[in-house]
Amino acid sequence: MTEEPYRWVEAIANRREYIETQLAPGSPIAALTYQDGILLVTVGQARQKLFEIYDRIALGAIGHPGDIERLRMAAIELASTEGFTRSAADVSLRRLAFYSLSPLLKTAFEQVYGAPYLARMIFAEVGATPADDLFLRVEYDGAIAAHGPKQPSFCAISGTTRGTEAMEEQLARDHDAGATLRQAMKVALDAWTVGSLQASQESAELPSHPKLLELREEKLRNATIEACVLERAGATAIRYRQLTGDELKTLAA
Repeated sequence: MTEEPYRWVEAIANRREYIETQLAPGSPIAALTYQDGILLVTVGQARQKLFEIYDRIALGAIGHPGDIERLRMAAIELASTEGFTRSAADVSLRRLAFYSLSPLLKTAFEQVYGAPYLARMIFAEVGATPADDLFLRVEYDGAIAAHGPKQPSFCAISGTTRGTEAMEEQLARDHDAGATLRQAMKVALDAWTVGSLQASQESAELPSHPKLLELREEKLRNATIEACVLERAGATAIRYRQLTGDELKTLAA
């Protein structure tokens, strides 16, 4: 009987190692405040990685498509129920993440005889002012890293811890909350490039701006960019808008 706790700890360690290995190839996602709202950017293949959750809330995720979809639908259902039973203004990202999604992920991760969620998520909620914007990084084990008031107005996720740290180092260096959408797009794509470099162990240091521009152009030459914004001011309650077509090409040029 005395061995049971140790077996559980070992099982959790093996579980964590397995999930990290599965997430490692995931394409990074950057989210950052700009002068008119929040921008989320990633680069990938055919499947979508950026989603609307509710009015002022957006989600970006890497991991298994099936698990991402289950978590996305859970988030939408929770937010919609909150909005229906209370009001749209009462739907809060903090409440959604800390009191609903985090316990769900933690329970699935710690029940070692069941399947965990293979997903790492980034949430963004646009506020009335840039200082009110909120970013949350939600891990597969339910852990949450918050970026909000009095904290940096950006957030990032990558397939590896090293990649995420490098992206946030680059964002801390180059990000300006008062930037235009076009300027923010370039900074976000630079962050994606840095995350990709770290994930593939191509570089151990943050590249200089000229080198980063060269690397970004090289990596994005045949890539598909996915981006969306949460607009701070809008004619409707829904602030989410996907960037597509000529607008996306112009912003990323």
